[in-house]
Amino acid sequence: MNKGRDFDIRGVAVFQKSEITEHEIYKNLAKRVRGLKSRRILSQIADDEMRHYNVWKTYTRRDVAPNRIKVWLFTVISMVFGFTFAIKLMENSEKRAHLLYSRFPGSFKEVNGIIRDEEEHEQALQMLFDEERLQYAGSVIFTLNNALVELMGVLAGLTFLLQNSRAVALTASITGIAAALSMGASSYIATASVPGRGNPLVAALSTGFAYILTVLLLIAPYFVFNDLVRSFGASLFVAVVVIGFFNYYISVVRLLSFKSRFLQMVTLSATVAAFSFLAGYLIRLAFGTVI
Repeated sequence: MNKGRDFDIRGVAVFQKSEITEHEIYKNLAKRVRGLKSRRILSQIADDEMRHYNVWKTYTRRDVAPNRIKVWLFTVISMVFGFTFAIKLMENSEKRAHLLYSRFPGSFKEVNGIIRDEEEHEQALQMLFDEERLQYAGSVIFTLNNALVELMGVLAGLTFLLQNSRAVALTASITGIAAALSMGASSYIATASVPGRGNPLVAALSTGFAYILTVLLLIAPYFVFNDLVRSFGASLFVAVVVIGFFNYYISVVRLLSFKSRFLQMVTLSATVAAFSFLAGYLIRLAFGTVI
C-alpha cells in the first residue's frame, strides 16, 4: 500500500511541476499578447494553473521549480512563429493534461475540479486564435512546401549536369531568387484580390523572405563540400528537415495529420529529384558536361 502511495505522490510531483511551468508560460504570454480580452483570459488561466499547483503541493508538501527551458522555449516560439502557433501548442498540452488527469486515482478528490478547469481552458484558448493570421501563415507555408519540392528538383538536375559544386550553388541561387520574387509577387496579388485577407505587402515580403531563406539553407552544403554527392546528400537532409518543420506547423495550426503529410511531401520531393537527376543525365549525354 505504501509503495503504491509513493508512486501516486511521485505522479503528483510531475503534475505539480507541469502546473507551475504552465503558470509561468501563460503569465509570459499574457504580457506579450495584444488586446485586453486576450490578456485577461491568459492571466486567468495562469492563475488557475497556480491554484492547481497549490492543490498538488498539499500532497507533496514541498515546492517544485518550473521547467525553465520549457518556459523559455515557448517564449521564443511565440516571438518567432507567432502567438497563434504558441497557443495551439498550449492547447495540445491542455488536452494531454486532461487525459492524464482523467486516468489519475480517484483518491485525489480535487482531480475532478482540475479536469473541469482544463476543459474550460481548452474552450477559452479556442477564442484567442487569430483566424486571419492563421489563414495567412498557413497559405504561405503551403506555398513554400510545394516550392521546396521544385527547388530540390532544380538542385538534383544541376548536380548531375554541371558537375561543379560552386557552379551548382550559384546557378541554384539565381533560380531561387527569381522564384522568390515570383512567389512574392503572386502572394501580393493573391492577398490583394481578397478583401480583408491581410496586408498584401507583408504577405509578399514574408513569402519572399521565407523562400530565400530556404534557398540559402539548401545551397549552403554546395559551398561547404567540394564533393557533389555529399553536397546533394546534405542538401536533401536539410530539405527533409525543412519539410518536417513546415508540415509540423501546419499539423498544429490546422489539426491535420503530420505523418501522412510529411511522408507525402518527402516522397514527392524524392520522386521529383530522381526525375530531375534523370533529366540532367540525359542532357549531359546529349550535350556533354557544361562545366
